[in-house]
Amino acid sequence: MFVHTRSYEDLTSPEDGAAAARSPEERQGEPTKQSSMEQISKDFSELSTQLTGMALDLEEEMRPGKEGKLEPSPQTTRRDSVLSGKEEEDVTMDAWRLHRKHVFVLSEAGKPVYSRYGSEEALSSTMGVMMALVSFLEAEKNAIRSIHADGYKVVFVRRSPLVLVAVARTRQSEQEIAHELLYIYYQILSLLTWTQLNHIFQQKQNYDLRRLLAGSERITDNLLDLMAHDPSFLMGAVRCLPLAASVRDAVSSSLQQAKAKSLVFSILLSGNQLVSLVRKKDQFLHPIDLHLLFNLISSSSSFREGEAWTPICLPKFNSSGFFHAHISYLEQEMDLCLLLVSTDREDFFTVSDCKRRFQERLRRRGVHHALQEALRTPFYSVTQVGIPDLRHFIYKSKSSGLFTSPEIEAPYVQEEEKERLLGLYQYLHSRAHNSSRPLKNIYFTGPRENLLAWVTNAFELYVCYSPLGTKAGAINAVNKLMKWIRKEEDRLFILTPQTY
Repeated sequence: MFVHTRSYEDLTSPEDGAAAARSPEERQGEPTKQSSMEQISKDFSELSTQLTGMALDLEEEMRPGKEGKLEPSPQTTRRDSVLSGKEEEDVTMDAWRLHRKHVFVLSEAGKPVYSRYGSEEALSSTMGVMMALVSFLEAEKNAIRSIHADGYKVVFVRRSPLVLVAVARTRQSEQEIAHELLYIYYQILSLLTWTQLNHIFQQKQNYDLRRLLAGSERITDNLLDLMAHDPSFLMGAVRCLPLAASVRDAVSSSLQQAKAKSLVFSILLSGNQLVSLVRKKDQFLHPIDLHLLFNLISSSSSFREGEAWTPICLPKFNSSGFFHAHISYLEQEMDLCLLLVSTDREDFFTVSDCKRRFQERLRRRGVHHALQEALRTPFYSVTQVGIPDLRHFIYKSKSSGLFTSPEIEAPYVQEEEKERLLGLYQYLHSRAHNSSRPLKNIYFTGPRENLLAWVTNAFELYVCYSPLGTKAGAINAVNKLMKWIRKEEDRLFILTPQTY
């Protein structure tokens, strides 16, 4: 068994800046712990055994009962299976243990907050062991980052007042799994804000956060599903809908002119692809915030039924407060969703009028038909590149935070094959971004395909070839591919973002 920890002096690094050991006063009354690796092994053995053997108003929620305790709420004492869109799994059954990745969220008091599979109540003792491991090493002025044993990676991310844990048997690196846990943390912030989250636990350290998050499980579940098959999260970038530059410019210009004083961002998207984005001058939207917005929309079909007005926190932009998002589809039969992000919660009708003006300008400019045609073919084929041995590729522009890749085609037709291909990309990405020994160029030879990774200051490129090709042929193909991308970049990317 390998336990990966960090020294107390390193806890101010960006990825673990929120982690800190509890003060001696907070630790008073706790039993003295053994300062030996045997105790860690014992605790992990218990954790392994359990893993393999088995919006309400905030003031109302924080109001104490007659005896100074929070009164139990029947609707929040268990997971809402109807709202989450899935049935709870029995954690003692083999089917639960066979999942390749489990995700748990708990408070620093050890209270369950979220579990990817199974009910939190049935897993409360498991989460208690996880918190014991975290606390044990903090008592020794260390912070646990991961445990590697029996083919599993147990990855810990501490973001006070929450602890996030993943138990995975995938090809992902520890860094990539930790990155996914951060997405879950940001997803929670998008629903509550950092300010509100911290205020809750300052008032009551053992507060049951599920009271406030009841009904939002389907959003977190959907985010984990997206991360399992969408390379956007691996690349930390957003994919654009392939669209002629003239059409995209007309759409962006129409969005730019249909503005209101309170608008910060106007976003048009199709599925999980960006069509156009107009922002307020000097304001920038991080890819993580865009991913959270995409996930919110794809989590519910109710947005298709009319105009929605919902509070949303964009944690990478401002984690302390809420914006208000106007969400609507342009037409029922078109997969085009418009998001208008406003700073004024009372501005619904003004922002709704922006949508009407945007649609009028689209019709006036005559791009409506061109958009419909683009939506019929939201992905392009790798055969358009004209390289015989080329099967697939992912290209990321670092300056724009955008990436492009063709549709996954034969021989990766079955879902298992698509997952295997993404696993190979994850492997190359983890090798290229290894914290101790990053690599700029990788050539991987396998029995079913050959792959190449090329990382520079300007871009990242991951390419999949036929296994019959040679290394020299792969390098020659990369040069041709780069020329094709430069030729098509105005169709594949947003080169000149518009501002209000």
